[in-house]
Amino acid sequence: MSTGTSLTARQLIGLLVDPGSFQGWDEPPASPPGHPAATPAPDPGYRASLDRARARTGLDEAVVTGAGLIGGRPVALVASEFGFLGGSIGVATAERITRAIERATAERLPLLALPVSGGTRMQEGSAAFLCMLRITAAVQAHRAAGLPYLTYLRNPTMGGVFASWGTLGQLVFAEPGARLGFLGPRVYEELRGVELPPDVQRAETLAGRGLVDAVVPPQELRELLRRTLTVLGASPSSLPSTSPSSPSSSSPTAAQRPDAWDSVRRTRRPDRPGTRELLRHTAGELVLLDAPGGRDGALVRALAVLGGRPVLVVGQQRQTPDHPERPFTAADLRAVRRTARVAEQLGLPLVTVVDTAGAELSAQAELDGIAIEIAHCLTTLLALRTPVLAVLLGQGSGGGALALLPADRVIAAGHAWLAPLPPEGASAIVHRDGEHAAELARAQGIGAYDLAEVGLVDAVVPELPDAAEEPDAFCARLGEAVGAALDDLATAPATDRLAARAARHRRLGDLRGW
Repeated sequence: MSTGTSLTARQLIGLLVDPGSFQGWDEPPASPPGHPAATPAPDPGYRASLDRARARTGLDEAVVTGAGLIGGRPVALVASEFGFLGGSIGVATAERITRAIERATAERLPLLALPVSGGTRMQEGSAAFLCMLRITAAVQAHRAAGLPYLTYLRNPTMGGVFASWGTLGQLVFAEPGARLGFLGPRVYEELRGVELPPDVQRAETLAGRGLVDAVVPPQELRELLRRTLTVLGASPSSLPSTSPSSPSSSSPTAAQRPDAWDSVRRTRRPDRPGTRELLRHTAGELVLLDAPGGRDGALVRALAVLGGRPVLVVGQQRQTPDHPERPFTAADLRAVRRTARVAEQLGLPLVTVVDTAGAELSAQAELDGIAIEIAHCLTTLLALRTPVLAVLLGQGSGGGALALLPADRVIAAGHAWLAPLPPEGASAIVHRDGEHAAELARAQGIGAYDLAEVGLVDAVVPELPDAAEEPDAFCARLGEAVGAALDDLATAPATDRLAARAARHRRLGDLRGW
């Protein structure tokens, strides 16, 4: 890893904003009203360091703030300057950042933070350290106002900056290879007597654990931000979409209803469209985010426009021939909850997609608390104040599937199914062998139309005869159903929708009458 980002604050701003659109907000360094001036510092050595930093960078502090346009959309920016005392945060630096955040909130602007910093400015001691609370409070007020706060962590982002405003973005992006962490490597070595393993604080490592949403080079950041701001700024009238129409969900006759065991087998076809394919076919705008396990993991997270509406999507990615092993882990479940909280902060509907052979079954999964994470997912989605739409796309096995199903509405593909265990597992419990899987699949009411009868599924999107054989047409029908459901949910007052959600889950399963 390099010792610092190669772009200055002004260079990065110039790379991101539309030409000529940036307007600076900076005033000479100042302290909060009623407090003594933080600079110039009384210590001659520190004063000299400040003078050298100003001469070297042409800046008066370690941060540049202002507003500009990205793809024609206004955004406020806070960019650290590593060349100014390592981007460290002193009292005056913190005050400039805080004022910029407060102005962005007052003007209702999305805010983009571009930190690169060694952390708190040691020369100013506890006063500077406590300023992290000041900045964090301003960020919290900005988010509470329902405004986007995005961060791009540059190399390095450490200490108090990483542990406060640097990682509080609803979406957190990072520079490739950036060192990101709480404890500096020199401090670690001094305290422990050994070097910190090099990959522990690497951006890619954190992305693989679901702590960073995307690792993107600076040269590609503008386009990612443009698409992100397009989605976040979208409204049903601002982006084109097909006119959604509800699919036929009338229950077929017994002769027409798909055979449950046949449906199970069809959902396991390797060429059946999964969550990624569904999004690529139906999204008007799409920003794929990183998830635990990266592109080879079991989870897909995305910011998207579906049916003309901006939404956050979190879905399970089915097994494929290239990636046959995709266990749904405790880390995935934590990422589901984080995505749900971001949807609530941004006031966006959450769309969950269920397509899993089940949660990870291993000793490590037990130690990771996978059952506890399932429970927390259930409560998070049940309590979420924004609309929740679940799509039962294919396999729905066990608690890993149940964790994504609490919703205001549930749409199911014609061959989708939901069961406590795969039919083979149920057969092993009931008959002590796997030979009765087909029999149990047919007897347990696991199919999409059976689930509609017990009140879980609101609409079934037919497969003619199989999504794998007509992926484009199937995804189009499912996309229309999603758009129609999102439109319906958008018209309901929040209090009525939440009351209906509670009533819905209170009566689930009552209709079958075993």
